[in-house]
Amino acid sequence: MHYFITGTAGFIGFHLARRLLQDGHRVTGFDGLTPYYNVKLKQMRHAALAQFPAFKPVIAMLEDQKALEDAVGQAKPDILIHLAAQAGVRYSLENPRAYLSSNVEGSWNIMETAERHNVQHLMLASTSSIYGANPSVPFHETDRADEPLTVYAATKKSMELMAHSHAHLYKLPTTAFRFFTVYGPWGRPDMALFKFVKSMLENQPIEIYGEGKMSRDFTYIDDLVESIVRLSSIMPSEENRIADDKVETLSRQAPFRVVNIGGGQPVSLMDFVETVEKALGQPAQRKMLPMQKGDVPRTFASPDLLVALTGYKPDTKLETGVRAFVEWYLEARRELEP
Repeated sequence: MHYFITGTAGFIGFHLARRLLQDGHRVTGFDGLTPYYNVKLKQMRHAALAQFPAFKPVIAMLEDQKALEDAVGQAKPDILIHLAAQAGVRYSLENPRAYLSSNVEGSWNIMETAERHNVQHLMLASTSSIYGANPSVPFHETDRADEPLTVYAATKKSMELMAHSHAHLYKLPTTAFRFFTVYGPWGRPDMALFKFVKSMLENQPIEIYGEGKMSRDFTYIDDLVESIVRLSSIMPSEENRIADDKVETLSRQAPFRVVNIGGGQPVSLMDFVETVEKALGQPAQRKMLPMQKGDVPRTFASPDLLVALTGYKPDTKLETGVRAFVEWYLEARRELEP
């Protein structure tokens, strides 16, 4: 198969591309290498993918529709997986227009391009942030998700709505998957695990928001990739509709489906901190802070639909995943230094 993946210099896109290349597929990667965080880390990821002859990188922005059209037209992919986005909940408070440009305009460009080039399955990365501060847990795909707390979440919800209308109009099978706090080796520097490990090794205090009373449904990167790979062969259609209306989100009007990717095992922030301390073999200096604007008290995925469709549920233990990140970071940190 030939996959076209946006965001291959990013954390998730890199891991997914590497897995598909290892499985013998061809991958065209599309990435703008934006300076939201250390570009050197992005370059390192692309360098690792370049070791595979079946990988072709294209450096361009999602907003550049001509560059996107040319790249997809040349690749002629079977499946297009759209992972590139302006990420980060907190950064959306500082620079909201970057999210509108990338996550709305850029995503629409992806949809139009996929339809014009007869892609068999369009897959779009969404987020658990869409659920906002939903008091009902676990979060089901059938829950209302109309009260986003950040511009980031709002743009992702907008993407899902546009994708549904596009799938209806053009009958393009489309799957939107909602991630739940993905972590692991090669992770983003703005995420808690990276920041905690870096600060602790430098004997600096770690910032713990919400007075440590928050919880997150952590998803290890390999589990996420396995879920995406399995979903890629399940194009939304009546043939694979799940009978249980409580979990099914296959639209009645379009070949469109939303799927959570999470294990359904939330961990308290303080337990997460203790897991990092054990992996590093040292205590953290803890700086307790109030909850930041846009943060939600908890995330908690229902994995029922994912299991029904794929027979798979993310289950890597937090201790295992954190230890893998620490081992990677200890090897990579010298290369990442300016």
